[in-house]
Amino acid sequence: MIRDLQLRLTPECAYNSTKLKTIIAKELNILFNDITGYRIIKRSIDARQRQVMVNLSVKVFINQPVDTTPMYDKILYPDVTNSPQVIVVGAGPAGLFASLRLIELGLKPIVLERGKDVDSRRVDMANIARKGIVDSESNYCFGEGGAGAYSDGKLYTRSKKRGSVDKILAVFHAHGASDDILIDAHPHIGTDKLPDVIKAIRRQIIKSGGEVHFECKVTDLLVSDDKINGVKTTSGTIYNGPVILATGHSARDIYYKLNSLGVTLEPKGIAIGVRLEHPQHLIDCIQYHSPNGRGKYLPAAEYSMLTRVDGRAVYSFCMCPGGFIIPAASGTNQQVVNGMSPSNRGTKWSNSGMVVEVLPEDLSEYDQYGVLKVMKFQETIEKRYYEESNGSQNAPAQRMLDFVNGKESKDLPQTSYAPGIHPARIDKLLPDFISHRLRKGFAEFGKKSRGFLTNEATLIGAETRTSSPIRIPRDSMTLQHIEISGLFPCGEGAGYAGGIVSAAIDGERCADAVANYLSKCNTDSNCGIL
Repeated sequence: MIRDLQLRLTPECAYNSTKLKTIIAKELNILFNDITGYRIIKRSIDARQRQVMVNLSVKVFINQPVDTTPMYDKILYPDVTNSPQVIVVGAGPAGLFASLRLIELGLKPIVLERGKDVDSRRVDMANIARKGIVDSESNYCFGEGGAGAYSDGKLYTRSKKRGSVDKILAVFHAHGASDDILIDAHPHIGTDKLPDVIKAIRRQIIKSGGEVHFECKVTDLLVSDDKINGVKTTSGTIYNGPVILATGHSARDIYYKLNSLGVTLEPKGIAIGVRLEHPQHLIDCIQYHSPNGRGKYLPAAEYSMLTRVDGRAVYSFCMCPGGFIIPAASGTNQQVVNGMSPSNRGTKWSNSGMVVEVLPEDLSEYDQYGVLKVMKFQETIEKRYYEESNGSQNAPAQRMLDFVNGKESKDLPQTSYAPGIHPARIDKLLPDFISHRLRKGFAEFGKKSRGFLTNEATLIGAETRTSSPIRIPRDSMTLQHIEISGLFPCGEGAGYAGGIVSAAIDGERCADAVANYLSKCNTDSNCGIL
């Protein structure tokens, strides 16, 4: 017999298998030994009250073997070696999931990635932290897996109306992610685990007859008569076919190229601010309402902050419990920071982006740059931080209370940021319209969560890469660019996603749109079919 059970338990009971099994037996009024096993289907932590509770959905197997089959249907990937090809520019979440979906649909993806494979990227990223050397083609933003490859691997999203989140989680799980991502309300993979999952996805693409090319930068789009016929790379190689453009939010050269070609673009709002780093134990104490922190059973605590100041949102972004801050520049004359966490979220720090909404209309002084105005503003902030640091990746930093009070920090706490930090007036480095909103936002967050506003916390560097500063407009039905048929702007870089899962969902949507586009073509219609 199989029984489904909903439980609300203390952390000790929820995370201790023997105690959990005892509670299940009591709830079902059966003997302990009658329980062959159980499977946790869903798990969430409720820390709204002083007593933290864990909600569980459990499938119980009574006097019968435990069903160990996956909680989703296996996806079949056919051989597409000789199928019509589709060019996928970028091997981030959008590009990789677009490629897998193309294979499902019987089409051959040709993935062109400007950066290196996920393993080779490690050396270049280490050089950023240790030597301050930024390889403009291989860094935290560019390379296999995109900006998400060496991140916390957060898989929580609110974008649930555009596609199936469960499908995306199932694909990650089928390629090596842990069972927990199918269970937890806020799933994550971890920076130490995600690269292996990405490699498994690449192997599947190649096994099915697709192609993946690294250090293969697209330099030109081959457009004639308002139709894209393919792309050209730095080597001069031409790849023909419809194009899914999934370059990520930091591929500024692509935006410049599109603009030079007269392709219609739109400026898009972003968010600018800092990385805020607290001791993880302090966040645990605040979120779990205990001076002892999270204790033996609970995971490193997360938080989410949001308010509005003078008509603009001020909020936390990409919160990394038990994580560390990383240098995320993707080119010269830039200093940018981001955050990540290992799968165990085991460091003694927590960090999040703390950012202020910036809309195109806030930047009238950049109007001369037209549709690129928000990107130019972004570049200006990153260059300002770089120059303040004498051309290094050692980042400006300021204690949180000192920032709010407009004071210089005479010294700084220990940090997770490997290149190091130095005291600076972050409140002066940021534009005033951002600084004063952050200041008011922090004061409000401190009132909502006592202990959050503290000089134990540090503001580090500039957080500027929250999303794309450009939107590449596309038709809402066909997902093609509004003026160029066969061109499918996709994911974060095109302005249609904001994280790993939403980018993956958009990748699948674009693959479906390409399949529909090709189904309406014939070999004489110049749709790019090979």
